[in-house]
Amino acid sequence: MELLANFAQAFIGVFQTGGETFVGLLTGIVPTLVCLMTAVNALVKFVGEDRVNRWGESASRVAPLRYTVMPVMAVFFLTNPMAYTFGRFLPEKYKPAFYDAAVSFVHPILGLFPHANPAELFVYMGIAQGIQQLGLPVGELAIRYFIVGVIVILIRGMVTERLTLRMAKQQGIEL
Repeated sequence: MELLANFAQAFIGVFQTGGETFVGLLTGIVPTLVCLMTAVNALVKFVGEDRVNRWGESASRVAPLRYTVMPVMAVFFLTNPMAYTFGRFLPEKYKPAFYDAAVSFVHPILGLFPHANPAELFVYMGIAQGIQQLGLPVGELAIRYFIVGVIVILIRGMVTERLTLRMAKQQGIEL
């Protein structure tokens, strides 16, 4: 009888923990994302959707801009995870590569701009603590981390673009 009661308690405990997590999301990240989405959509409406789309289209024509400037701006202004919506301004064939570049940049930006991905700041801070213990400057680490991040997202974006186009061609998908 006690075993059955313990099982029932553990069973309902799983759902109580799930409910607490759900409420945490509803009172934490969800309102922030809704407000951020509203602000970005309002800004797009104020500037003009046609102008914003033209800017995105013109930036998407040049691969280095598509996989450096756009992801950096997206992560800086919209932060993680909202940054990935910046891909809406790109043609379909570039969206997978843009996502790869943007998702790869949410860590390198932290040293200079911690607001971009505060949930993962502990990774950078762990590295920075090791650098400080060695008596080295953390500012230089942040700048190098950022520069290497931009180089990596450019490479990842261009490689993912080529892979996407090759796979689409092999499967007969027209992008």
